[in-house]
Amino acid sequence: MLAIGVTEWGHFLALLCLGAAIPIWNNTWYGRTATFLCVAAAVLASTPVLRAARVADDIQKQVQKTWGGVRVHRPRPLVFADLFRGLSPPDVEPRKLIYRSIDGMDLSLDFYPAQDSKQAPLIVVIHGGSWNSGDNKDFIPMDCYLAGRGFAVADVIYRLAPRSPFPAASEDVSAAIAYIQSRALEFKIDPARVVLLGRSAGAQIALHVAYSASDPGIRGVISFYGPTDLFRSWEQPGNPLVIDTRAKLTDYLGGSPSAFPANYEAASPIRHATSGSPPVLFLHGGRDEIVAPAHSEALARRLTELGVRNLYVSLPWATHGFDYLLRGPGSQISIYAIESFLGSVLDLDQHG
Repeated sequence: MLAIGVTEWGHFLALLCLGAAIPIWNNTWYGRTATFLCVAAAVLASTPVLRAARVADDIQKQVQKTWGGVRVHRPRPLVFADLFRGLSPPDVEPRKLIYRSIDGMDLSLDFYPAQDSKQAPLIVVIHGGSWNSGDNKDFIPMDCYLAGRGFAVADVIYRLAPRSPFPAASEDVSAAIAYIQSRALEFKIDPARVVLLGRSAGAQIALHVAYSASDPGIRGVISFYGPTDLFRSWEQPGNPLVIDTRAKLTDYLGGSPSAFPANYEAASPIRHATSGSPPVLFLHGGRDEIVAPAHSEALARRLTELGVRNLYVSLPWATHGFDYLLRGPGSQISIYAIESFLGSVLDLDQHG
C-alpha cells in the first residue's frame, strides 16, 4: 500500500516537498542543501506522472489500432486536473445477493445496477488475494464508476484456498455468472454481453473461466496484473519480502509442479488459449514485485500468434494494485483503456 501511495500519489508528495523548500531556504550552506534536497525529492516524486504522460500519449494510438474508433467517455487517457480533484463516481448502493450455497457456506456477490434504464452489459469482477484471502470491498469506487457508465457490475465472493483449492474459485465464478444470467430480466442485464474483470489471482480465475466455459456470452476479459502461467510463478516467484509465492501456490494447487503437474497445467491460462478465445485487455505495472509483467506479456504474445485481439498496456512506474486509487495516473489510463475495450467487445456503438 505504501508503494501504491508513493507511485500513484507522487504528485501530492511533490507539492509537499516544494512547500517544505520555501521556509527552509536561506543563503547558507545548510539552507541551500536542504532546499536542493527538497526540490530533488519533488522531481523524483513527480516521475510517475511524467512517465504516465508518455504512456497516455501512446495509448490513444494503441486503442485505435486494436479496437478501432470506439466511443470513450474519458476525454483523454490522463487528465491532470483529475489527479487532484478526483473522478467522483456516482454513489451506487449495491444489492447483496446469495448466488450459491456450498460446503456449508453462502456465497454472495455485490450487484451494482447500471445507472441506465436500458438492458445493460454485465461486468463480473473477481477480487485478488493470492487465492487464499481478499474480498469484494477493496475496489468499490471502480465498481460504482462502471455502474455510472451504464454497466451492471457483479463483484463476486468465492471460496478460498487451502480449504477450497483449485478449481473451486473458478466453479464459483461460473455459478455467479449463471445466476445473474438466469435472472436477466429481473436485473435488467443482457446475458449475451458479459465481460470478466479480474485482479491478480482474480485475473487468473477470470481467464480460466473464460477459457474453460462454453459461454458465447463472455465477450472479453480484463486482466489486471494476473498470473497466466503458474509453472512460471513457481519457477520465478515474487519478491520474498512481499509474498511467499510458493506457499500460495501450494495452498491453491496442492503442492509443487512436480507433485501436481495436472493442476498447474489446468490452472495456467496460457496453456488453454485458442483462436476462439475471447479478446483480452492486459494492464500491468512495470514495477510489480508480486506478479511479474512477463506473465501478461507472454499471454499477449500467444494471443497475437493465435489471431485473438488483445492489448497489453504496460505502466512502467506502477506496482501491484496500482488501480486502488481511482484518481491516480494508473487508474485514469486503465479506465480509458477499459472503456475503449468495452466499447469494442460489447458493440456499444450498435447497442447505444
